Amino acid sequence: MPQPPIPPDKAPAERSARTGTQSIERVVGMLRVVASRGRGGMRIADVVNASGLPMSTCFRMLQRLEAEGLVVRDAMTRKYHLGPLLHELGLLAQPRYQLAELCEQAMQAIADETQDTVYLSERRGVESICTHRVLGDYPIKALTLDVGIRRPMGVGAGGLAILSGLPDTEVEQVIEANGARYSKFGAFQPGFLEQAVAETRNQGYAFLDSAATPGTAAVGVAFPSGSPMAALSVAAISSRLGPERRAQVAKIIARQVRAVCALLPSAAAGEQVSAARNRAPGR
Repeated sequence: MPQPPIPPDKAPAERSARTGTQSIERVVGMLRVVASRGRGGMRIADVVNASGLPMSTCFRMLQRLEAEGLVVRDAMTRKYHLGPLLHELGLLAQPRYQLAELCEQAMQAIADETQDTVYLSERRGVESICTHRVLGDYPIKALTLDVGIRRPMGVGAGGLAILSGLPDTEVEQVIEANGARYSKFGAFQPGFLEQAVAETRNQGYAFLDSAATPGTAAVGVAFPSGSPMAALSVAAISSRLGPERRAQVAKIIARQVRAVCALLPSAAAGEQVSAARNRAPGR
């Protein structure tokens, strides 16, 4: 059924609202681009390449964001980094619970048993973000991610594990939304993720070898079951994650994931109590 035309007296307001929404989306997208390199920062040419926007547009946006304290530009390296205002706002943000803190003991246990690097990845819309990392004692370490790095969901064993736990329709939406971004990662050509999702569901854990980082493999397990919001993964040089050992590592991760899941209800309840206290009169 066709939508009725916008009355002339309301048309400017409707157009203004759409323009405002698009501006917000563009600003958020720019901040995500700058954040995609973690604390390494990005030169403007890198921002242009990652965002797909014209150089002049990127330059104007970054200038405005810098004036507002949302990004800063290093005078020596000429790289842009996330700014102090974001840090200040982040201090006020109250998450439902600190998942990294809940996973600390489990991640350390995995690192002790496997001797490899353990990552916590959390879902953020159609992306996954590394929120914690624990190093094992093996001398050759797979440092494929820094804390704070965002990637399209499915890139990396943690993100693939989360993606594979979603309903089919949502998997399709995520893959479609990230379509252009996947091409920046070597192995992630059309059809690759659909096959990887099917294999993950069949074996009960995600596994990637040299997909995003040559010579590095990783195993990931998502949680909670049925509605995954995060994943724990182990990364190592490829030679350490052959078929037999990768299955063993997946069992180690799954055991610790069950321990973390047992903590989630009590953690959420604790946050609800805290929120109720904050809303109480006199607070």
